[in-house]
Amino acid sequence: MLETTRIRDLFALAVLAAVVAWILVRSMYGTLPPIPVYAGASLYVVAAIEVVLAFMIRSRVRKHRIGDGRGQLHPITAARAVALAKASALVGAASAGVWVGFLLFLVPQRATVRAASEDASGVFVGAIAGVVLVAAALWLEHCCRTPEDPDEPSEPAT
Repeated sequence: MLETTRIRDLFALAVLAAVVAWILVRSMYGTLPPIPVYAGASLYVVAAIEVVLAFMIRSRVRKHRIGDGRGQLHPITAARAVALAKASALVGAASAGVWVGFLLFLVPQRATVRAASEDASGVFVGAIAGVVLVAAALWLEHCCRTPEDPDEPSEPAT
């Protein structure tokens, strides 16, 4: 069985991405194109899809409608949803980290650099989108877990 995604691993990835992005932006900001407000908006769409998928999977898991029959959740579909959730959590954490790295550079520059002031809103939208994607992915992963069977003992008898 796969381990659940650990928050500390996602946080470490986000911090690493933020540091690398801050270093790169610090040295290359003048050559970057303007950042539109909708730059990170695609992550919101993926997060919304994952939330809808999570509710559908959770409903079928709670009703014990898992199998390969009509109207049931196929086990392979659940496994694919878990893989999607794990990948999305990593992408969301890395994206949030990159956008935070941008913010760490832009916020102090806003008062003196006009482009920094204009880019800040798009970067902020992207950073929030990364966090929202991580939350949606963790929710999807949680919903894919099978409930414990109350008739099975939790540990083997000795």
